[in-house]
Amino acid sequence: MKSYKYTLFLSYFFIQSSFAQLDREVIQLWNDTIPNAIENPEFKEILIITDSVVASIERVSQPTLTVFQPVKPNGIAVIIFPGGGYHHLAINKEGYKVAEWLNTLGITVFVLKYRLPNDTIMKDKSIGSLQDAQEAMRYVRLNIEKFQLKSDKIGVLGFSAGGHLAATLSTQYDKKVYNAEDNISAKPDFSILIYPVISMKDSLTHKGSRKNLLGESPSDKDIENYSNETQIDANTPKTFLVHATDDKSVSVENSIQYYLALKDYNVSAEMHIYEKGGHGFGLGREQRNHAWTEACEQWLKANN
Repeated sequence: MKSYKYTLFLSYFFIQSSFAQLDREVIQLWNDTIPNAIENPEFKEILIITDSVVASIERVSQPTLTVFQPVKPNGIAVIIFPGGGYHHLAINKEGYKVAEWLNTLGITVFVLKYRLPNDTIMKDKSIGSLQDAQEAMRYVRLNIEKFQLKSDKIGVLGFSAGGHLAATLSTQYDKKVYNAEDNISAKPDFSILIYPVISMKDSLTHKGSRKNLLGESPSDKDIENYSNETQIDANTPKTFLVHATDDKSVSVENSIQYYLALKDYNVSAEMHIYEKGGHGFGLGREQRNHAWTEACEQWLKANN
């Protein structure tokens, strides 16, 4: 069983945040060897800075968890998977800013900087992100006492391609993609999916996400395995879905198909489809005709 994780402390500056200039605990996800990794010293992480804020991260090869702890933790934890088409991570508007909002609800948050699929750093790029997602869930469950958490109230929240990763973890939490050091479950207790990429099928998928995850010409088997609407069963976690009808990047049918599959298996689910909003609104866009965070907060309360 893992007894520790290496820890770093970094300062993030958020211009539009009441939590500005706070130190956050940043945990290296893997103690020693990263599974499925190919060592490539030429592969360097790229930070995209906008208005003095780290808005986006590309070429991730060293996964971490950034911890956001509320003043009064209520025992609930959420692991956030930012989106970015499996090409980059929109780490601010779909990560840090969302974590700060969840902290106001008493929720402890872990923002996962997961590895992005790339043949130059992975033996099998289709499973790298899922390996990190499974390990993140196991790490949080292993450390419930440290973070004052309840073991049955640990969920995931994913945006866009991060929503695909969250849905993949929710449906394939028990898929053996690496040799875990313990028997701790990687199953989320609930899922929050915001304009998620759900399917890899031609009629539904976001082509960029599929290409980055599965390559130019994926096999029928890979398409089926990573089309999460086909992987649902009665054990899939309860789910909250948000999408906009006018989303031109990831069609709203992704969320609809996932919802219908959950309904077929009598899994508790709630879906909010808005007329307008486009794609990628996260917590970074002022003009939209809905407040998904309010609906999400009510869903969390209703589900205890």
